[in-house]
Amino acid sequence: MTDTASGIVTIPSRYSVDETVKRLEQTLAEKGIKLFTLVDHSGEAEKAGLKMPPTKVAIFGSPKAGTPLMLAAPSIALDLPMKLLIAEDTNGSVSVSWNAPAYLAARHKLPQDLLASIAVIEKLAAAIAG
Repeated sequence: MTDTASGIVTIPSRYSVDETVKRLEQTLAEKGIKLFTLVDHSGEAEKAGLKMPPTKVAIFGSPKAGTPLMLAAPSIALDLPMKLLIAEDTNGSVSVSWNAPAYLAARHKLPQDLLASIAVIEKLAAAIAG
């Protein structure tokens, strides 16, 4: 489901947050894509004495893919590296969300021939969500 106003795409995951993250880590490693960091929002909330459903953001990318994008449209560095939000809602459903490539292309006025560099996130998300 794409929220066209915000440019956010969300799909359900068949797996828990931790299993979805594990699937992402394995897939990135297989493809030679660097996982820069995994932000554990719910873990940090717990350390602060707060409670929230499992919520993690994976930040990943490839300089070979990202550099041409930033050369063509330097402002895209605000949205790179790529990010996936993997979160459980209050009903226990897990979803995977990301910025829609078309939204990013329009936002940063990317040349159409570079859209494929960021569109790979859609196949990646579908693969890890099952």
